Parts: sequence; structure tokens; C-alpha cells
Amino acid sequence: MIGEAAAAKLHPIPLSDNTVARRISDMALDVKDQVIDAIKESKVFALQIDESTDVASCAQVLVYVRYRECLDIKEEFLFCRPLPARATGEEMFTIMNDFMRENDIDWTRCCGICSDGARAMTGRRSGLITRIQQVAPAAVWSHCIIHRQALAAKKMPEQLRTVLNEAVLIVNFIKARALNSCLFSILCEEMGAHYRGLLLHTEVRWLSRGKVLTRLCELREEILLFLADAKSPLLRHMEDMTWVAKLAYLADIFDRMNMLNASLQGKECNVFVANERVTAFRNKLDLWATRVDQGSLEMFSTVEDVMTRADLPLDTILPVISEHLRGMCRQFGEHFTEDTVKHEWIRNPFLFNPTPSDGLSIHEKEALADLTADRELQQKITRVSIGSFWLSVENEYQTLTEKAMVKLTPSSSTYMCESGFSALTYIKNKYRSRLAVEDDLRLFLSTQQPRISRLCAQRAQHHPSH
Repeated sequence: MIGEAAAAKLHPIPLSDNTVARRISDMALDVKDQVIDAIKESKVFALQIDESTDVASCAQVLVYVRYRECLDIKEEFLFCRPLPARATGEEMFTIMNDFMRENDIDWTRCCGICSDGARAMTGRRSGLITRIQQVAPAAVWSHCIIHRQALAAKKMPEQLRTVLNEAVLIVNFIKARALNSCLFSILCEEMGAHYRGLLLHTEVRWLSRGKVLTRLCELREEILLFLADAKSPLLRHMEDMTWVAKLAYLADIFDRMNMLNASLQGKECNVFVANERVTAFRNKLDLWATRVDQGSLEMFSTVEDVMTRADLPLDTILPVISEHLRGMCRQFGEHFTEDTVKHEWIRNPFLFNPTPSDGLSIHEKEALADLTADRELQQKITRVSIGSFWLSVENEYQTLTEKAMVKLTPSSSTYMCESGFSALTYIKNKYRSRLAVEDDLRLFLSTQQPRISRLCAQRAQHHPSH
């Protein structure tokens, strides 16, 4: 960048691995200090917690924090630390409590915790949530909405489950064997297929099932030829059009669930937005089940196309589809029981009508009446996020803002933690299996930038001896 002469002068300067590691640690510490300071200034904060195992079979607990900063709710990486022994709730709490004490963070300002439903998290006596609520009584636990959506979609009629298992066998026969995968790729290319291969099914990946089945349906002609050439006993499934129709239905419905799953991901998906999207999907399930009972498959284009081409009678598949849709509707009702109606004034105070069960005092209702009469604020709420809106009116309506932030600050899912574990897998790989990953992960995941000029000013000597 600055010429060969300068490069020649810089070349003899030693830069050991310890120097690089020390620079990473210095920058990570600076980022951490900025986040800790911001948490201390925020009146409330919420935690997002998950646990996983890295490439070295070491259990890691990863924590994200949500807090207010200026006129927005911010989500930042807090820490990732290994569990010394077992991945129990008590061990995780010890690590979290030590971190809070080291950084002088007040537990009582924690208003929410989001995690999955694992026993180590939710155990009644020694689960992590129970232990946190003992030191943070105001913290309300919420089960990750994406995990609940996955649980609600798990149960299905035995006929469809059999088709799903057999579809996975077909994919594994082709994709999991190097020679078969190579030959199938050549066949797809020769036939002018849009894709050159199948996708492996991974149970722990949220979108895996839908993508695998969709790809399988799109390449069904190529698969039929390949299985016939390989003389595989799995060929009988692809030749059975009733089986193919059930596969096509699974591809359609899981594609719809993938769309719901993707809409629940991201930083801006608060509890109100998430519940609205789940409610909309439940209403669609009811609508689809009604249409299926009336003999229509127009909402499932793939299975409708298969039924038309094969000239199959609708009675061969409609009962099992109706059973599945009705069952999913019940499952969603069991897993999603939140009632956000009484907090609807937070979502949009200008469309809310106070009721005796809304949990607002007379003084808060009076303040809400003053707020809803302000035309300028009514226009403002359409231009900014809900969190930004309430923080912008904090000086005039402090009580309402504080109450709103307690509901808006907690996470609705562990999406950020899951993304963090993906980064952990990328950074701590088999070539760096002994890496202490927290500092590297902090710089990789954090949106906060290290204050380089300040770090340089703290060093009297730019290249200390090693």
C-alpha cells in the first residue's frame, strides 16, 4: 500500500503469534468494556442463552445480551466460556454468576431470559433458569419460539413419517456414497436438471427437512432413472405415485414451515411480531384443512401437480393430509399459549382501547390518553421501530416507557446464539481445536468496534519485546 521501500523496512520487524494473540485480546477487551458500560447504563437488560459442543468435544455456553442504547434496543455478544465438567444448570449458572460479579453487573435489572427447553435450562430445582430467577426475581423466562415451532411440526401421521424416513434413505443412498453422488451429478448434468445433486438431511438444522424434500421432488425423474440403473430396492417407492404424492405434500408443507421459521429469525423480531406471525400460520393451517376437506389442493402446488399428472383420485391422499393439518393446528395451540392482547398498547397505543384486564393503573391510562391524542407521535410510530418509539417519549411518559421496555427488551428466540455457534464452528475448527475462542468470537460477532486510537495511545512502545 505504501510502496516497496516501506515494505522492506517493515519486513524485518518480528510479529510473533503471541503478538497477534495479544492484539486480539486487547481489542476484544476494549469491545467488552464498551458493552459492559452500556449494560450498566441501561435500566433493564435481557439474556439469550444456549449451550453446545465444539469440535474438541468441549461444552460451551454462549450468552447474548439485549439492552437499550440511546434510542434503540441493541443486541450484543456477551461471552462464550467452556464448561469445566458437566453441562448442568448449576455449572452454567456458576459461570454466568462469576461473569456478572467480575464485571459488577446487577442481576436485579435482568428482566428476561430466553433459552431452549432442555432440562439443564428448565429444571425446577437446579435448572439454569431457576437459579437465575433466585438472584433476578424480575426475570421472566421465555422458551425460544423457533424451537417451539420445530417441536410443533415434529408430530405427523405414521403414513407420512414412513414416507419421510424412506425419502431420507433414498437421499443417503445417493448423497452419502461418493461414487453414487458423482454418478448422479453426471446424470443430472446430462439431463439438463437445474441442480447437480441432493441435500443431506440434518435433524438439528431448522430448514433442513423442507429443503431436502423440495430438492428430492424437483429431481424425482433423475432419481428414478438412477435407482433403476443401480437396481436399488428403493426404486419401488419412486415408482409408486401415491408415495410420490405424499412426498410432494411433505415438500409443500415443510416449505411453508420453512418460510415461517425464516420469518422468526433476525434481530428485529420481538415478541409481538413473532406471535403475530405464528398466529397467522395457525389461521392458515385451519384454512388449508378446511379446503382439503372440501376436496381442494390448490394451496399445495407440488402435490396438486403430481395428482394431476398421475391421474390419482383425491381420496387416496386427502384423509392423511387433513389429519396432518388438524394435528399440527392442535400442536401449535399447545406450544404457543401466550396472550399478548393485554399488552397490545405497547404494539400500537393509538389502536388500543383500555379494558379492566389490561394491567394498567388509572395514572398509566391517563398518560396513555395524553399520548394517543398527540398527532405528531401518531405519525412517528409508523416511521420507527416500537422500541425506538417508546424510548423517544421516555421524558414525557416515563412510567409507560419503563413498562413497555420490560416487554420489548427480552428476546423471542435464541437465533443470535445459534448464529454464534455457527461462527464458533468456523473459528474453532480441527486445525485450531485448542483455541481459547472467546476473544476471537467477540471480535467476529460483535457490532461494537474497538477504539484503535485509544488502544494505541495507551502503549508507550509500539513493539514491546516478546
